[in-house]
Amino acid sequence: MLENKNKNSTKLEDIGEFSLIDALTKDLKIRHKSTIKSIGDDAAVLDYKTKKIVVSTDFLIEGVHFDLSYMPLKHLGYKAVMVNLSDIYAMNANAKHITVSLAISNRFSLEAIQELYSGIELAAKQYDIDLIGGDTTSSVTGLTISITALGEANLSDIVYRDGAKANDLIVVTGDLGAAFMGLKVLEREKEVFKVNPKNQPDLDQYTYLVERQLKPEARKDIIRLLSDLKVRPSSMIDISDGLSSELLHICKKSKVGCDLYENKIPMDPQLISTCEEFNINSTTITLNGGEDYELLMTVSQKDYPKIKANPNLTVIGYIKEEKAGCNLILRDESSVELKARGWGSKED
Repeated sequence: MLENKNKNSTKLEDIGEFSLIDALTKDLKIRHKSTIKSIGDDAAVLDYKTKKIVVSTDFLIEGVHFDLSYMPLKHLGYKAVMVNLSDIYAMNANAKHITVSLAISNRFSLEAIQELYSGIELAAKQYDIDLIGGDTTSSVTGLTISITALGEANLSDIVYRDGAKANDLIVVTGDLGAAFMGLKVLEREKEVFKVNPKNQPDLDQYTYLVERQLKPEARKDIIRLLSDLKVRPSSMIDISDGLSSELLHICKKSKVGCDLYENKIPMDPQLISTCEEFNINSTTITLNGGEDYELLMTVSQKDYPKIKANPNLTVIGYIKEEKAGCNLILRDESSVELKARGWGSKED
């Protein structure tokens, strides 16, 4: 899956770094007036005028964050952009620009990297952002992708993790857990393939889960929705490491406690049925799975009438005083301490 089937694939060592950059960026289009100078000089030049700049960077490392045995390169390029845009939207800002840096081993051809870039450019087009620069270098350990995303917002609109107040509502977008179960399905099919390479996986019943893993979507639409509803969250974070981990981040930064209700957590029916098949507790997956790239926020109760009928937003709990602690209210109405067991459980 690494390279096109074209026997005339071009070795990267035959063209050099500058020719590689030219080949990857020659068809890129500029979409924003704020992009004064993009690729082609020592640095990009941007004009944000009166807006504040929001910046976020993420790494994706082969063998740690992705497996090319089932992750198509075009999907990988797209997902790499989503991972970064999600952080910008979690600040209640609008993403405008990205830089892309690659460390590439010699097993990749020019055509393979062009396939990766086709996914990056598709994301740029779909989310109305400009690719303005980056870097390429060689690697002895596979493929590493680093993307920096830049966005803009009015200072009064920016939302941090530390603004949650007692009695605020805990609100989440979309549904949770599907991306992790998509990964579980893909990992299972990979093991089956190892045993019997002639076996072709049938993923039809897992389409939604697999898509959430391979081609997640950042929630740009929610930023517009909140603006239209005239709702400014008191705190917000994107769900990359699992719901429990992200909610505990908000509570720690805001110095508050919380009650999270198990029976309010939104789950897709395909997630529930697949968890039963794998004999895994669906709540455990939604709490700890990660890679959903939905938005978790706290909202003042006075704004509840504005959000209560919206299908994109689900109230899943309440913020409490810090002394109340962080609790998961189970379906039988008993309470247990909320703990982080996702990817971000050891992070600040």
